[in-house]
Amino acid sequence: MSTDVAEAEVRSGASRPLSGGLLRLATCGSVDDGKSTLVGRLLYDTKSVLADQMEAIEEASRRRGQDGPDLALLTDGLRSEREQGITIDVAYRYFATPRRRFILADTPGHVQYTRNMVTGASTADLAVILVDARNGIVDQTMRHCAVTALLRVPHVVLAVNKMDAVGYEESVFTAIADEFTARARALGIDGVVAIPMSALAGDNVVTPSAAMDWYDGETLLSHLENVRVGAEPARMPLRLPVQYVIRQPSGDRQAVERWAAGQLASGRLAVGDRVVVQPAGTASTVVELSVLGRSADAAWAPQSVAVRLADDLDVARGALLTAGSAPDPVRRLTATVCHLDPRPLRPRQRVLLKHTTRTVPAVVEEIAYRTDVAVAGRLPCEDGLSANDIGGVRILTAEPLVLDDYADNRRTGSFLLIDPQDGATLSAGMVDARPERPSRS
Repeated sequence: MSTDVAEAEVRSGASRPLSGGLLRLATCGSVDDGKSTLVGRLLYDTKSVLADQMEAIEEASRRRGQDGPDLALLTDGLRSEREQGITIDVAYRYFATPRRRFILADTPGHVQYTRNMVTGASTADLAVILVDARNGIVDQTMRHCAVTALLRVPHVVLAVNKMDAVGYEESVFTAIADEFTARARALGIDGVVAIPMSALAGDNVVTPSAAMDWYDGETLLSHLENVRVGAEPARMPLRLPVQYVIRQPSGDRQAVERWAAGQLASGRLAVGDRVVVQPAGTASTVVELSVLGRSADAAWAPQSVAVRLADDLDVARGALLTAGSAPDPVRRLTATVCHLDPRPLRPRQRVLLKHTTRTVPAVVEEIAYRTDVAVAGRLPCEDGLSANDIGGVRILTAEPLVLDDYADNRRTGSFLLIDPQDGATLSAGMVDARPERPSRS
């Protein structure tokens, strides 16, 4: 798509599918539901596997005594994963069809690797949750469903896999789809698309299944190619986290021009726009934009830009440029966090909070609860959050931050908690609310 066409669509606000664009998706589910096989089938049937890769997979499969290629090995890339026959880390794969480009995150199924699933699904536009048709809905299925709801992944596909193992019975598929849809709706997920399939046999993954003529819906690939993604970042309110300030001589070389550079998290920015430098609250006008080293009249997310303002304001790394409606700066926030580190997160613990390009000291004032993700319930949390736990916290920061609710903006509504001693990432957080608004003094 040309930049002129893209800019025209941003200006008009027209809704359009991402056909020819990029779709981020994540696969998740319980152990042995066939996630890696499904991803391998998707790559293989879309001819996204190089010849030498296929030769290596066939050789590895022969060493394991298998008659045909084990397509799961296309994503179980770590040696430990291949030896154990499980997925441990998030495996990212890139592929494309004539209609769309894809970034796929194959996430682990084990309970102890739930944090990896959070990582893989945090930027996804669509989640594919697998269920083994023989076992139906299990606790880990609902755990991944709850995490998907928590991360507000816009689209959910229920892939009822291994239908060949149940004789392709329609009643089995219908019972699983009805149960999952009802339980997902209780978690706030509407519009689940359920697809019966066999990743091993290739039924309804890329090509329609002759064994399931009772199913008249789309194949998985067809749905992925045609699904409409919701609000695009370019149509959201302007958020430009400043990553770097560039200083260069002006035209007469008697003064220095200052450019604020960063990647647009959301929104559109044009020459002449009035912007506010947060959290200071000072305002100015955009007099010049640079995109890829060239002067531009406008830019939109997720482009990287350099901005020159009309006024000589104090703009540094960590500042946030906004326009129009924007939250007030706050020092106290409530959030939902997924704890990632083996060491527990405890009340009154001192941390660093990293929000976009800004990092400030903070204290975990309270851990209000731990989430039972299998049933989306809340449990008391007296001893802190352990690795893979998800819970609600209240945090006090040393400096004010401008935070969107995660429901409004996944990019500027998320943050990391970091250990100030060794720099390790402790938790990933999602802003729930902004209860207090301190003065700008």
